[in-house]
Amino acid sequence: MTAEIRGPHFVQSFERGLAVLRAFDADHQQLTLSEVGRACGMTRATARRFLLTLADLGYVHTDGRLFRLTPRVLELGYSYLASFTLPEIAEPHLEQLVAQVRESSSLCVLDGDDIVYVARVPTRRIMSAAITVGTRFPAHLTSVGRVMLADLPDDGIDAWLDRADLRPNTSQTLTSPRALRAELVRVRRQGYALVDQELEEGLRSVAAPVRDRDGTVVAGVNIAVHAGRNSVESVRRDLLPHLLATVARIEADLWITGPARASSHGNGARNRAEAER
Repeated sequence: MTAEIRGPHFVQSFERGLAVLRAFDADHQQLTLSEVGRACGMTRATARRFLLTLADLGYVHTDGRLFRLTPRVLELGYSYLASFTLPEIAEPHLEQLVAQVRESSSLCVLDGDDIVYVARVPTRRIMSAAITVGTRFPAHLTSVGRVMLADLPDDGIDAWLDRADLRPNTSQTLTSPRALRAELVRVRRQGYALVDQELEEGLRSVAAPVRDRDGTVVAGVNIAVHAGRNSVESVRRDLLPHLLATVARIEADLWITGPARASSHGNGARNRAEAER
């Protein structure tokens, strides 16, 4: 941008500070004051003020003569990386999963007591109700809902059971609060949920949770199949390993773009995938 088209809002000192950061690159990882000044077209004294200010802010380190960037400069790119939404991160992985197993897969989030579809890669219609992004179902009727409900603390599960509408959708639907609680505890322990024709007759689904870098479940991924073509045993044997591997890849991408905090829940889907091998 030239000076002629810069508006009155333009802050030249900010531009010069960014120029100091850009002076460092793979070929110039450490620079002296004079080298930074020459690279940025500023005096040595001016370069010194910018560098020491950046050092005070933690973006630059110096040994007294040489200056180099610190890992904190990565924060400057975090906002851009974080602008990629979870569906955008997950969709390529869902497409790969569907190509592998030739069954539909979706990414859902928990909204109140419902799950909401936020990304979906279909293969063929297997339900009477058309599913699109934005479709909602009661969480407890779905495998993807159960992996998210299972992440609630025990008192959270109890509070949900106290208010949940457990009317059956099919003859297979679990309606007993005690049975549902036991199922959620089992899902939490094993790291996935398998629901057999509880939402709709003829529909089986298996789901695994997606965790952020703190280990919190932020979504779930499922594979939905026709019960006539896939037994419960074949879903566990043939589909679950692919699902867990896909979730591990989604988590890996999410952890790169997510908040830079250490996870307190181990390695999430990676551990589950290893356990299934």
